[in-house]
Order: sequence, then C-alpha cells, then structure tokens
Amino acid sequence: MLKREDLRGVFVPVVTPFTQGGELDLASYQNYAGQLAEQDIAGLIVNGTTGEAPTVRWEEVRQLAEATQSLLKNKKRAVPVVIGTGTNDTASTVERTESAANMGADAVLVVVPYYSKPSQQGILEHFRTVARVGVPVIAYEIPSRTGIRLSMDTARAIMELDGVIGIKDSSDSLELIGELTRHNAGPVLCGDDLHYFAKLALGAVGGILASANVNTQRFIDVYNLVQKGEILAAKQTFDALIPLVQGLFREPNPAPLKWLLASLGQIATDRLRLPLMPISEQLKKELEPWLHYL
Repeated sequence: MLKREDLRGVFVPVVTPFTQGGELDLASYQNYAGQLAEQDIAGLIVNGTTGEAPTVRWEEVRQLAEATQSLLKNKKRAVPVVIGTGTNDTASTVERTESAANMGADAVLVVVPYYSKPSQQGILEHFRTVARVGVPVIAYEIPSRTGIRLSMDTARAIMELDGVIGIKDSSDSLELIGELTRHNAGPVLCGDDLHYFAKLALGAVGGILASANVNTQRFIDVYNLVQKGEILAAKQTFDALIPLVQGLFREPNPAPLKWLLASLGQIATDRLRLPLMPISEQLKKELEPWLHYL
C-alpha cells in the first residue's frame, strides 16, 4: 500500500492495447508495460484516462491488473500499481475500489465525479465514502473532463481525509497547486503534462504523465534536477520535451500516443475504441520525426 511519502517521482499511466478486432491485446501489454517497469519510474497507473477507462470493461481491468502483477514479479525493485476506479456513481466507485484491493492495487486513482455536476459537499462526501474502503486514494482533479472544478476549500478538505494520500492536479492553471502547497496540504502530482516543470517548481512531488510513456528517462531527469535545486537545467531539459508533449496532445489522448507506440513497435496496433478515432495524417507527419529520437 502506498503512503503519502511514497508519492514521489514519475508515475506512468499505461495505454490499453487492442488487437485490430478491438479486443484486449495482453501480449502487447506485457511487452510494453514490462519495458516501462525497467525504468526508474515511481509506479504504473492502470485504467486511467490514458488507458481509455470509459470503454474498458471491468473484467478487462482485472486481466490488465493480473498481467501487470505477473510481469512485475521478477523485477529487481518493487513498482507500485495504481488502478483507476473512479466513476460518477459513488456506489460503483466503492465496488471497483474494493475489487482493486483484491487485485493487489497499491492505491486507487479516483476522479472527481463527472457529468452529474454535484455540489462541493457532494464531491467531498464521495471521496469520504470511497476512502473508507481502506485502499489509499489519489484524488484526480481534471475540470476539462468532469465539467466541474474543485473549490480550494473542497480540495483541502479532501486532502485531509483519512485514506486520501494525494491529488493528481490536471487543472489547466497553477492556482490549485499554489494553494495546496502554500497550506502544506499534502502531496500534489502534476497531471497536466505541459505544466510539469512549472508545477514541480511550485512544489509538486512528481507527475502522472501520459507523455512519459516515451522518452521516460528525460521526464525523470526533470524531476531529479528540480530535487537537486538545479532549476535552470531542469527547465532546459523540459523545454526540449515541449514539442513532443504538444504533439501528443494535439488530438485527443491517447490516440497520438498509441500511434507513436505502435510505430515504435512497442504495441501491435494503434487501435482505439469508439468514440475515439485514429489520428489525422497531418499529425502523423508532425510526430514522425520523433521516431528517430525515441
């Protein structure tokens, strides 16, 4: 089980590879996730946004979790596994969180309830209820997808709950992290790849970064340089990554990332499940130069 002090460094949210027929491709997954686990990452996130959680069946999450635990058995060091369990229904989130515990999850990633647009009090009670399951919870704030934004008071109250060990901040500003770090509210992980360096500089303890699926070590380098106080070197290292990050988010995540991973031979296909679509030919041209550097 992860503790607050364990939330340090770069966590990588994995894609969910599919066959051309749209079925789960566990062979590709084990090859690709196994390579990631060889890196000095802080952990793997299964069934997050990058893993196409809305279209992945829970039985498939179970298979992915089993495959992940299997490939990690013989690794030289322990690599924590975090499973995304959040939905916009508290009861189903509790169910999934209990199931994730049985799958051996070290923590769960729970998104702010989307679509329903609950009150701030309703959001707080959602997290309070899920945290009672007993699995460490990483809250996940991403207003662009949920349609609602945490108030500063609610964010701090969530962080104070027993069982909540940190928050993934995917808001499109520096306001939330500035407020949370100012009040020493607890660990904040950057989930907005373009703001990775800026949020580290403001006190983030690391990141959950889709872009870190490729060129992983360079994202780790940025974190390590900030920890050493080498801020200029960290900024220069991150600046060199910005074109890659921008390309990977030019069209909806994880479509660009899957195309890149398939082109690099790490997964068999770039197949997505509707309503997500393959990337445009124009974006392929923009990303092609990276194939020679990754």
